[in-house]
Amino acid sequence: MSPSELRATVALASIMSMRMLGLFMIYPVFALYAQDLPDVTPTLVGVAIGIYGLTQAALQIPFGMLSDRFGRKPIIYIGLLIFAFGSVIAALSTSMTGIIIGRVLQGGGAIASTVLALTADLTRYEHRTKAMAIIGISIGMSFFLALVVGPILNRWIGVHGIFWLTAVFALGGIAILYFAVPPPQNKPVNRETEPLLTRLKRVLQDSQLLRLDIGILLLHWLLTSLFVVLPIALINTKFEADHHWQVYMYVLLASVIAIVPFIIIAGKYRRFKLVFVGAIGVLGLSQLGLSYLHENFTGIVLMLFLFFTAVNLLEANLPSLISKIAPPESKGTAMGVYSSSQFFGAFLGGVSGGWLHQHYSIGAVFGFCATLTVIWFILAVTMQNPQ
Repeated sequence: MSPSELRATVALASIMSMRMLGLFMIYPVFALYAQDLPDVTPTLVGVAIGIYGLTQAALQIPFGMLSDRFGRKPIIYIGLLIFAFGSVIAALSTSMTGIIIGRVLQGGGAIASTVLALTADLTRYEHRTKAMAIIGISIGMSFFLALVVGPILNRWIGVHGIFWLTAVFALGGIAILYFAVPPPQNKPVNRETEPLLTRLKRVLQDSQLLRLDIGILLLHWLLTSLFVVLPIALINTKFEADHHWQVYMYVLLASVIAIVPFIIIAGKYRRFKLVFVGAIGVLGLSQLGLSYLHENFTGIVLMLFLFFTAVNLLEANLPSLISKIAPPESKGTAMGVYSSSQFFGAFLGGVSGGWLHQHYSIGAVFGFCATLTVIWFILAVTMQNPQ
């Protein structure tokens, strides 16, 4: 990878990381903050956490198509400005309605597919996998960092301050894009020459791809549902909110270490499907455990360790599976459907988690999520063993 390619990749990874950091920092703190708002219900808490996923899912493909026509950088500028505006709206709001509107606008800055397309434009084919890996790793690190830093920042500047900081991150992303990312030398060319609907039909009719799309949807459904109720569950065990970051930090670090032998087993011994299906089973076990142990601090920590170990394994493998299975002429469309499924899962997780918490209980949220993993487990068991 040349110095110019590396610089552009790192800059684009920084833009994505700052944006994702802002989106996710409220995950571990919002459910507690929202309890003091005048118009709060558990359902609205879930909507506020997950609603960004709905607009993200809806706008991924349109933003990508607009970037083909008007250029990558102008569309990314617009997306970051929308994201910043939504963050300001949320920061100024003192009601659930206002915060939900802000989160909708945050999701409206749906630049993920365009950033990935610009990365492809600025890197040679033989280095593209490395560039995508750098961006993927940076997003994963942002999520982990957000879970640890969110509760710490909440103690210092509050949720409103986190939203303001997110707006600053968006403006910082604009500066990075302007100063550190060169424009593509050539106008983007869409090599998928077939009409969009034809490509979509092919991708959606591929049973193997559909299994993976449903898988990432369910994974982010579970992840978002978890954070609708987890902060409250921790408080109910008398564990103070100021120390929640410690739980996330130690659990995440332990889970990263725990996945290493399974990655070796999957790669060196070619037992990928076994590890993949096993991770889904562990995911379900963690949800079932949380449905019974959510009032016990030790039980919560143990189940979170299992949960994030499984999440790390699955998040690391799903994108590469898509790229291996998708036909070359439909790879971009397949990744677009995959990304949209991921974001739509976050929306469904927020809404269902909030509704179940309001009408039933915290245990019901985890019990429902355990049921979802059974569906995914069946789909995974019946998929072909990837080569």
